[in-house]
Amino acid sequence: MPPIPARPEEVAPDHEIESLAEFDAVVAAHGTLARFRVQAVDLTGRTEGLLRLDTEGAVFLGCPMDAEAAAEVAARGALVFPPVPGLPFDPYRGFTYTPEELFASLADGYEATPDALAYAWFQRTKSDGDILASMLRAIHDDSVSDALDELLIGARVVGVMGGHAMARGTEEYAGAARLGRELARAGFTVATGGGPGAMEAANLGAYAAPFEDGMLTEALRILAKASSFTPSVTDWAHAAFEVRERWPDGGESVGIPTWFYGHEPPNAFASHLGKYFANATREDGLLARSNAGVVFLPGAAGTVQEIFDNATPNYYGSRGNPTPMVLVDEEHWTEKLPTWPLLRALARERPMESRIALVGRIELASDALKRLAEQ
Repeated sequence: MPPIPARPEEVAPDHEIESLAEFDAVVAAHGTLARFRVQAVDLTGRTEGLLRLDTEGAVFLGCPMDAEAAAEVAARGALVFPPVPGLPFDPYRGFTYTPEELFASLADGYEATPDALAYAWFQRTKSDGDILASMLRAIHDDSVSDALDELLIGARVVGVMGGHAMARGTEEYAGAARLGRELARAGFTVATGGGPGAMEAANLGAYAAPFEDGMLTEALRILAKASSFTPSVTDWAHAAFEVRERWPDGGESVGIPTWFYGHEPPNAFASHLGKYFANATREDGLLARSNAGVVFLPGAAGTVQEIFDNATPNYYGSRGNPTPMVLVDEEHWTEKLPTWPLLRALARERPMESRIALVGRIELASDALKRLAEQ
């Protein structure tokens, strides 16, 4: 399975510098920082260079630096946005999150993790009308969007959507994991909403893709010990990290969760987590980045919303070539939540008509997606 294309550390596309390695490479290659954007890089060890380099038109976003250096680069025409103290997250971050980052301090309980602390901050600030807090959330989410765009350059992304209620230890969960594995082995980048249930299962499957088939069977057994993130997110997450520790260096995939649904933790199998405060931005971004198609597993209101959020640009042709859409489980989408008849009615006499399919079993989803993509 090809990895998600990586950005070379030695270049800075669009004059963005997002790591100390990039900073040093730019200084060595160009001898100037003029008009560069330096994002969340600790520059406290680069004072000498900052004092002598041209910084006209440069922007420093949340970069720790010595006070003398900050004053000098500003005097030379740079804009300096200093780090914001006391936050459980970095609003200017240059990269997506990792599971290890969001679940740091899990040994002390989930409540001690950066993920839980960021949600607690969000809960405290979202309703008090503080313009600084709302601005920081917006900056953070825009930074995450930028990081995802850079991460996924050249990737063929298949979104896998489904509800959070799908429990570990069920055949439905195992089927979603096998789907994620099959898609990853076919060269697609699996992207999900990054949460529990069907989302975790698909990311797990992508993680399992480089290993022998028996690995997934054993991983499913281990995870079944904590079938849900309720009542204990801590136990649920520990089971996932047990799998990761036993089989390190699994396959890559993407999860795009949100703190808007704070009761849903992110899953530990998505290697790249683009977590948002604004759920609407997250939903739209996940579907828009699924450029190779979307598989919709059985879900409730959220999944129904995602189906029509994805259908709308396909219907109006605003994406150009419609992306394939595969709905799994005929009974669910024709009787329990009769979404399929409406989707088909919308698709008639539209280019998207040849890009939608309903399959009865999850084992048929990958082949259906490939078939639609060829039409």
